[in-house]
Amino acid sequence: MAAKKPRMIGFNHIALEVGDIDEALDFYGELFDFKLRSRSETMAFIDLGDQFINFSKGREQAPDDRRHVGLVVDDKEAVRQRLGELDIKVLPGRFLDFLDPWGNRIEIVGYQNIQFSKAPYVLRGMGIEDLPKNQSALEELAEKGMAPD
Repeated sequence: MAAKKPRMIGFNHIALEVGDIDEALDFYGELFDFKLRSRSETMAFIDLGDQFINFSKGREQAPDDRRHVGLVVDDKEAVRQRLGELDIKVLPGRFLDFLDPWGNRIEIVGYQNIQFSKAPYVLRGMGIEDLPKNQSALEELAEKGMAPD
């Protein structure tokens, strides 16, 4: 009899390869407000509530084309504005994508528009407890039996 298959239930973190840890913290710090959890010469960890990004020194491959990270934010339009202020090119297409200095493709996704959800106590701990979902996101959740009470 085959063993029961485990279910994937989410992401704990993403590791992004960068050329330099200080430069990565500076670059992402110009775009986003975040808390640095810890760092060393070859790694840095920034908190995203109950998840985190690990910047890891040592990027050698070509820039990402289709492979990307979908980073969820509380205010997508504020990111669009910051990208413009910092002269960071938004990639062509229907999404808000850009490449960081090491070629990591980042897609910006608004929390309100997607079914991805943080628990209320995590949002409260992040200081953003009044972050509603739009009707489309609520309908996606309801279809899966996951709509908020």
